[in-house]
Amino acid sequence: MSVPHPIDVSIVIPIYNESENVANLVRRVGEAMLPTGRRFELICIDDGSADDSAVKLADLAVANEWLHPLYLMRNYGQTAALQAGFEAAQGRLIVTLDGDLQNDPGDIPSLLATMDDRADVDMISGWRKDRKDKSISRKLPSKIANGLISWATGVELHDYGCALKVYRREIIQEIKLYGELHRFIPALAAEAGAKIIEIPVRHHARTAGSSKYGIDRTFRVILDLLWIKFLFRFLHRPLHAFGGVGLTFFTPGMLILLWLTIQKFALGANIGGRPLLLVGVMLILIGVQLVAMGVLGEILIRIYHEPEGRAQYRLRAGPRAQRLEKHDAATPGA
Repeated sequence: MSVPHPIDVSIVIPIYNESENVANLVRRVGEAMLPTGRRFELICIDDGSADDSAVKLADLAVANEWLHPLYLMRNYGQTAALQAGFEAAQGRLIVTLDGDLQNDPGDIPSLLATMDDRADVDMISGWRKDRKDKSISRKLPSKIANGLISWATGVELHDYGCALKVYRREIIQEIKLYGELHRFIPALAAEAGAKIIEIPVRHHARTAGSSKYGIDRTFRVILDLLWIKFLFRFLHRPLHAFGGVGLTFFTPGMLILLWLTIQKFALGANIGGRPLLLVGVMLILIGVQLVAMGVLGEILIRIYHEPEGRAQYRLRAGPRAQRLEKHDAATPGA
């Protein structure tokens, strides 16, 4: 039988300038989790806050042994803060939510119970079905972003932006976040083989502090989507991406030069000063360079996988092993 994790649940919350909310946040997480009897830890990552959020977290950690604050040297952004929390988390299940209390910590126990009941599910994503945001500068970007991400990744969710999510530890270990990829965690989890379900959760209007989001986020999402699209389709076959575009340039370039060659030798035409000659040469050069980039990408992929034996696939435990794991988790001291 497998040995249960000493900590059952890790709750990871990035904090940035939430001085007015942090004490209430810690209190409400405790009120939600302590009655469940689960062993849990709350990892609050102070992302270089300019207010006294870090000081308040330190004071709260003295009174709450399950609170484990992390303090980043500067403001790295939500993605880096989440990655720091994931790397520090020790729980069998990992929960994320925002620090502004618009997500309701009281929803966490029911999501955990659903995860325990569904051995085939690797991730639960919250859905703010009845959003309480008053500003269109938050609602409109969210709606646009959800549609774009679902279309580009093929992972259709109503609410990518809901921070309240539950993951199995094994899935989080397969994901590395950088840049601003925190928006695409469900898509990255699906690419790692996760089965995802979406469950409606409560949402509250912000009562303290100020929002860090705006309409400009939509444009950043569009740029990040270009990378995600490439990541999903061509990460392990870059020659198909660069080579395809390269042949699109190379082929008309060759046809142009072939036509000019026929005119030169069959018809005696003077082609030296014709702009079409320059166009043909440029198309061929661009095509060759793109194909060469694809070949270089293939070499880099082999360097990535082969020296350390990185697998290009992942295996899931069979149904019997999943049932045993669920039984072990439900039986203290097993």
